[in-house]
Amino acid sequence: MAHKNVFAVVLSGCGVYDGAEIQESILVMYAIAKMGADYEVFAPDVLMHDVVNHLTKVKENGSRNVLTESARIARGKVRPLTEYKASAYSGIVFPGGFGVVKNLCTYAFDGVDCKVLPEVEKAIKETAKLGKPIGALCISPVLIAKVLGNVTITIGDNEATVADLEKLGGKHMLTTQTQVVVDPVNKIVTSPCYMLESTIDQIGDGAMNVVREMVKML
Repeated sequence: MAHKNVFAVVLSGCGVYDGAEIQESILVMYAIAKMGADYEVFAPDVLMHDVVNHLTKVKENGSRNVLTESARIARGKVRPLTEYKASAYSGIVFPGGFGVVKNLCTYAFDGVDCKVLPEVEKAIKETAKLGKPIGALCISPVLIAKVLGNVTITIGDNEATVADLEKLGGKHMLTTQTQVVVDPVNKIVTSPCYMLESTIDQIGDGAMNVVREMVKML
C-alpha cells in the first residue's frame, strides 16, 4: 500500500483581521483532501497581538490565544507548532490573514525589520533544509521571504508590499487570482488569494493549484 502524503497546515488564529483567513484555511484543507492526501493543523501557543470585531472591524479589549482560536477552524484538532517535525510531513502550508503578520511575525508593525516567531522560523528552515515543499497563500509569502531570503514568489499587486518583499531578497512575479508561482529550486509554491480582489471560488482554485504543485514536487 502506498504511503499517504500528510501536509502540515499552519494557522495564525481565526478570522482575517486578527488571525488566519478562514476561507483560505478551509479551502487549503479541502484541496489537500481532494488531492488524496491528509493534513494536520498546527498553530503557535502564544497570545494574539490584538482581537478585532469582524463585524465593526474595531479592536476589542482583552486577549486570546492563537492556538485556542485556531482550534475553531481545525474543529479542535490542532497541535502547538513547537511539536512540528519536518521529517514527519510531506510539506507545510501557510494560509494568509493578518494573523500571519501580527502573530507569526511582526511585519504588520515593523515591515522588513520584522521578527519571526522562533517556532515559525524553525518550521520553515527545517522544511526547506529537507527539500520538502512549502506553500504560502495571500500575505504569507512575506514570511517565507523573511526567513529564507532568495526566493521567487507572488504576493499580489500592492506596490509597497512587493517592494518590501524584494528588499527581503525575494523575486516577485505578478499573477492573477488563481495562478501560482513555483520556485523549483527552493520548492516554494505561492498564490495571491485575497491579496487581490477575489471571489471564494477563485480562492478555492488558487488553493487547489498550490496543493497540486506541491504534490508534484514529492
